[in-house]
Amino acid sequence: MVCKAKIQNPKSKIPKEHFVQNRTWVWWASALLPGGFLLLFYFYPLASIFKLSFAPAGRLDLSALERLVTGSYYLQTLWFTVWQAALSTLLTLALALPGAYVFARYRFAGKRLLLAAATVPFVLPTIVVANAFSALLGPRGLLNDLLVGLFQLDAPPVQLQHSLAMILLAHVFYNYAIVLRLVGGFWANLNPQLVEAGQMLGASPWRTFWQITVPLLLPAIGAAALLVFIFCFTSFGVILILGGPQFATLEVEIYRQAVNLFNLPVAAALSMVQIIFIFGLMLAYTRLQARSSRPLNLRSQQANQRPARTRREKLLVGSSIGLMLALLVTPLAALVLRSVTVAGQLSLNSYRALLVGDARQQSLFFVPPTEGIRNSLLFAGSTVIAASLLGLLVVLALTAAGRPAKFSALFDAVFMLPLATSAVTLGFGYIIALNQPPLNLRTSPLLVVIAHTLVALPFVVRSLLPAVRSIQPSLREAAAILGASPARVWREIDLPIASRALLVGAVFAFTVSMGEFGATVFIARPDTPTMPVAIFRFLGQPGALNYGQALAMSAILMAVCAVGFLVIERFRIGNSEF
Repeated sequence: MVCKAKIQNPKSKIPKEHFVQNRTWVWWASALLPGGFLLLFYFYPLASIFKLSFAPAGRLDLSALERLVTGSYYLQTLWFTVWQAALSTLLTLALALPGAYVFARYRFAGKRLLLAAATVPFVLPTIVVANAFSALLGPRGLLNDLLVGLFQLDAPPVQLQHSLAMILLAHVFYNYAIVLRLVGGFWANLNPQLVEAGQMLGASPWRTFWQITVPLLLPAIGAAALLVFIFCFTSFGVILILGGPQFATLEVEIYRQAVNLFNLPVAAALSMVQIIFIFGLMLAYTRLQARSSRPLNLRSQQANQRPARTRREKLLVGSSIGLMLALLVTPLAALVLRSVTVAGQLSLNSYRALLVGDARQQSLFFVPPTEGIRNSLLFAGSTVIAASLLGLLVVLALTAAGRPAKFSALFDAVFMLPLATSAVTLGFGYIIALNQPPLNLRTSPLLVVIAHTLVALPFVVRSLLPAVRSIQPSLREAAAILGASPARVWREIDLPIASRALLVGAVFAFTVSMGEFGATVFIARPDTPTMPVAIFRFLGQPGALNYGQALAMSAILMAVCAVGFLVIERFRIGNSEF
């Protein structure tokens, strides 16, 4: 009894309540800087958009909104945005669900490598995806070159450039991994005993699938479908490059009204409509995601998976892998091959031209292509530092002892809002909100770093938060009992444990910054373009050399993003929330 009292005595000197109260100030201190950043560079630009929509001259004026309702063009734009996103979602589900089943139920050689390769397109910039499909199916694409040479044709037989079919294919390519990971991951953990019980009661395989498996999968399928719909609804680079002038989503129309026509009130009204739609969709997505997280009788993936044994099973696995490779690998391979091909011969002239440049690049609106690469690396490095520091503060606020529970939950949700906001809308908000004192940042390269940090911050938080939450509170309490300050506890306990997750978040921030296009095309100065902006400029100029340089820079950007994703997969925490 005496020994036991001596062991317990140190804890009695510092009650847990005292420990929690001493940490309450940490929540407020760590929440102040990221909260102020979000208030200044997210809510303030959005508020400026609302003000320009309802009061462009300083007083209530609904004329811009009336034009959206009364004019058939804007209603048609909204309708096209909705139905092309719905059609893209249905095609993605139809093509990806068989692959999700194969990855959920079977084991085969190279499965992890295929899963990683299938996810690479999702992290690619949309402008690279658009170029990949142009390199494969465009008038100068590999397929047309092959058919023209094989059949001695006078014109390219495949005419998909600036067509809806090209847009839909690119959307499937871009979002295939969402269904594969969300639905396939959930499917892999479903207990097959439920299906076996139905079959023992006399139900056929199809009946057990439709009456048992499908109802269990519906929340996961619904969440994946909504996420795909959101990405297609806010599609910008794919529509702008592959669709051409006859196709315009809300995203593209905001860009045209703001940049080409300088009709800011209409652009602001369109942005407001888009914000309302996206927030409603995100609300539905979070509810469906919560439903898919309900407790079920789940089993480990290894226990549910088996090798394909019968001829039918092998055919199913082989055809699913073949379809996946055709959809996801062929466009990327065409991009790389087309970038090293000039006049039918293998050549690195396009890559050499990126280093040399020409006379046009000395004008006001052109700089040497290497400047675009350098700018992207500088912006990405700055974004990694800013997003990592802010992400650490957000996570510290969300996990600090003594944090207000209600405020903490709200704080977590608020920092996910940039994921539900169009990058084009964000860039447009910066143009109208940060163009006058005291925040006259319109001509500053710092604005690009701010925009990239805002877009990358949710990725850092979702990567880091699960690792920090997994730390046992007793470790922190023991350190505090031994006299460690909250800062020292974070530095010597939390940070070493969460270092791998922090690396994942940093790589996410780097990759997101390198490929960000929607906001950057609004706010980047002519003399400080990023790689996606430089690619867009090359595509806007005539000539085979400009097209070749666009492909070459796209291939470089694709390689950087692919390497970044492989690093993320290598160090990702198994229970990551993102």
